[in-house]
Order: sequence, then structure tokens, then C-alpha cells
Amino acid sequence: MIDVTTDTTPLTGEQIREFVIAGHGNLAAVRALLAAEPRLLNAANEWGPGDTETAIQGAAHVGSREVAEYLLAQGAPLELMTAAMLGRRAVVEEFLAADAAAIHSRGAHGIPLLCHAAFSGDAALVAALHEAGAREGGTMALANAVAVGARAVAVWLLENVDPDLAWTNWQGRTALDVAVARGDERMADLLRAYGAETS
Repeated sequence: MIDVTTDTTPLTGEQIREFVIAGHGNLAAVRALLAAEPRLLNAANEWGPGDTETAIQGAAHVGSREVAEYLLAQGAPLELMTAAMLGRRAVVEEFLAADAAAIHSRGAHGIPLLCHAAFSGDAALVAALHEAGAREGGTMALANAVAVGARAVAVWLLENVDPDLAWTNWQGRTALDVAVARGDERMADLLRAYGAETS
């Protein structure tokens, strides 16, 4: 077992990348990798120029609540995007009170704040952020809300941000495709009522 108090061997890019990828939703892998190498907790993978990501940032932008909560319990920092994804409204308000410009900030891969907040299921939080100036990412936010069955958020976004219902995620799926794949017929009917079609 590695003694983190004396070990000075640099982490390898492969180690960091594996951990960050696991952070996108594989809690068992996160636990195992972190147990073997605690220094991975806040290590950032560089995907390209200006695009770095830690495991908790990965969890935040895919809505992996379990992974995010576990990493926070291990000492990972609670950042604005993670707080928004978890629906920690008081924390989000504290961040924005300290820096109003943070409303326009982006997480890993340049993903806007609204997209993270959509995972929370808190339509009031999403509405408040939008009102405060978080206007980017409404279409992706809808897809994220659909992915976790956050109907109230989806309704609010459909009524207020004019999302592009033909937009597809990294898997080539529209929001309606995601709803159908989840077996969420109520959500699918909602999207169809606004003109959505499967891809």
C-alpha cells in the first residue's frame, strides 16, 4: 500500500485519466482506485488545451450524485457546478453572492451552469439561476433533466428557454430518445406535446 505522506512518485496520466473517467458514474471503480491511490482525489486530467477535469467535476456534469457525494465525503472541494447539480441552493447562493460573475462560469468541457443545475430536479433553482443570468445551455439542460426524470425542471425549461428539441447529445440522442429509452412515457408525452420527435 502506498504511503501518501512520503510517496513522491508522480501520478501517471493513465492513472489520472482512469480515475476521472470513473468519476463519471462508476462509484465502485472510484472507491477502489481512491483506496489504492488517495492522491487521485483532486487530480485533474487534461483532455486538451484548456480542458481539464477532476473526477468530481466529471460527476457534476453527468449528474452522478452518488459519486459526487462520495468524493465530497473524502475531501474533494465543493464547487459551484457540483453544488448546483446536487441542488444545494444555499451553497449556490453563497457562491454567487461572493462573485456575481460566476453565474456565467462553466464547468468541465465548457458546460454551462444551467446544465448542471438541471440534474438537481429543483425547478425553482433552475429558474433563479436563469433569472440571475445563466442563459446558456438551455437545450442541454433539458436533455439532462429528461435523463434523470426531473419533470418539473423539464416543464420549466420547455416553457421558458425555447430549447432545440432536435438537438442530440454525445450519444446522438434527442431528449425524446432519452425519455423513450428510460421508459418514461409521461416525459415523452410532454416532449411530444411541444413538437419533439425521435431522431
